[in-house]
Amino acid sequence: MEAIQKKAFIFKGIKSAGWVIAVCFIVAVLFFQFVLGNPSNFVNNDPNNHPLPGNFLGTIYKGGFIVPVIQTLLLTVIALSVERYMAIRSAFGKGTLTKFVAAVKAALAVGDMKKAQELCDQQRGSVANVVNATLKKYAEMERDVNLEKEQKVIAIQKEQEEATALELPMMQENLPIIATITTLGTLMGLLGTVIGMIRSFAALAAGGSADSMALSQGISEALINTAFGILTGALAVISYNYYTNKIDKLTYCIDEVGFSIVQTFAATHK
Repeated sequence: MEAIQKKAFIFKGIKSAGWVIAVCFIVAVLFFQFVLGNPSNFVNNDPNNHPLPGNFLGTIYKGGFIVPVIQTLLLTVIALSVERYMAIRSAFGKGTLTKFVAAVKAALAVGDMKKAQELCDQQRGSVANVVNATLKKYAEMERDVNLEKEQKVIAIQKEQEEATALELPMMQENLPIIATITTLGTLMGLLGTVIGMIRSFAALAAGGSADSMALSQGISEALINTAFGILTGALAVISYNYYTNKIDKLTYCIDEVGFSIVQTFAATHK
């Protein structure tokens, strides 16, 4: 029963980001239609008219169909960033990773494998899982009387590499989507700007004279798309780099402890 309770605290992330994107798109469309497109944001309560002076929501609405697309990307970045935070935080385990690594190395230095395994059980998370799997292989190699020392060392190293390979995909999941949005968000913003400018100048040409009010209104609507696109791209870049750095730190800790285990075996066995 206790083992089942421990597993309940491990969050491995969302496997299918498609559902996240779909939900974000629905939320973005509803927000665009009923909040930004609320008649109270426009002259004569008509969304086909200009927004009320100083009404930011109405101005965003006039950005056109590209607005919910950019908002979908923005919401997706936020949702997947939260999801990655929970997954990677779970991968780090309960305590401070640096202290855990130091404690395991100290236990290995005095040959206390039981203590090292107890530390893994307390810490949990991806690093603890890899270390625990490596320690089990360590104990297995100690009992093996058929293999040479070099073969045993290679077997321990292989076990660590295989355990790491099983844990890394869980930590890196959905990060490629965030990486894609770093560029896609900015491009969608620029697309919205171009479309807005085309419509603005088309309206001026149809009017037959230069209307400064219509021109300034059209430009402001177009640039809002640029602002949202840049914001989306910036958040995606920050999120991607932050979590990539976290994963690199975690991988380094795995390699550090794994190297210590291998060195301990090599130094204490003939």
